[in-house]
Amino acid sequence: ARGQRRAVGREETATDGYNPRLMSLAFVFPGQGSQSVGMLEALAEAEPLIAETFAEASRALGYDLWTLTQQGPEADLNATHKTQPAMLAAGVAVWRVWEAARGERPVALAGHSLGEFTALVCAGAIEFDAALRLVEYRGRLMQAAVPEGEGAMAAILGMDNDAVRAVCTEVAGQEIVEAVNFNAPGQVVIAGHATAVARAIDEALARGAKRAVILPVSVPSHCALMRDAAERLAAKLEEVDLKPPTITILHNVDASEHLQPGAIRDALAKQLYRPVLWVDSVEALVSRGVDRIIECGPGKVLQALVKRIDRSLQVSAIYDSRTLALNTDHVHG
Repeated sequence: ARGQRRAVGREETATDGYNPRLMSLAFVFPGQGSQSVGMLEALAEAEPLIAETFAEASRALGYDLWTLTQQGPEADLNATHKTQPAMLAAGVAVWRVWEAARGERPVALAGHSLGEFTALVCAGAIEFDAALRLVEYRGRLMQAAVPEGEGAMAAILGMDNDAVRAVCTEVAGQEIVEAVNFNAPGQVVIAGHATAVARAIDEALARGAKRAVILPVSVPSHCALMRDAAERLAAKLEEVDLKPPTITILHNVDASEHLQPGAIRDALAKQLYRPVLWVDSVEALVSRGVDRIIECGPGKVLQALVKRIDRSLQVSAIYDSRTLALNTDHVHG
């Protein structure tokens, strides 16, 4: 209903001098799952800042991150401790291109899971090189927390949040399976022990879920199996210099803004074993007056989710020269 009210309001102002350039902009940054071999190749051909940013990342990490993203092998790029730095570098690179193109400064940022670290870099809360090493370490912690093959994640489609939670509670037994990503209405991701996830899938389908899709990951993120990893991450975060962000950031764990470094560290650690409240985060952006959202990084996974959350939002993504031009023309034209 809120989206309908907002849409009506726009129709009323459209003939009244409504100017899309006066819309409040937010940027969102994707997490794992948006990576692919060859990502950002087209944008890099036109924008040297992409290669420069990846070269900076490579120096921080000690290996050629750009070559990995462009040539693979895919299995290496999909290794959690390499996916995370690659996605962070991609988001920061596109952000830098946006800034160089004199793109509009957003009023707020949000990142999906790993993307929250990207948002913190772009808001000046953490240095790029420190963030790269931090998320590489985060990836190693996550992989070590659960032996490969013992954890799983799956998307449950066409079932409401409470019904998914109920299924997980009823089939868990002595194992762990939890609702962990509330991505959009009717799209909830579950995670936990692989056998418990399989039971939850069967039960969800029996209770009317439209589909259940096993995700191609071996790390069951954002569930209780990550609690030990989160404690180690919290210790590492104490060593990282954090500053208050210069742009509002809404965090996954509570869809709220945190300004003090201690509170940011706490939110980042808890994020590993608590759900990603993506629907709440997008709704919180809207409550702050955001009308337009741009996904910053390879692909357009978040663009699709945001459209499902609030159809009245103007949503786009920047991942090549064409989409960069479309979004900067929106500002300068």
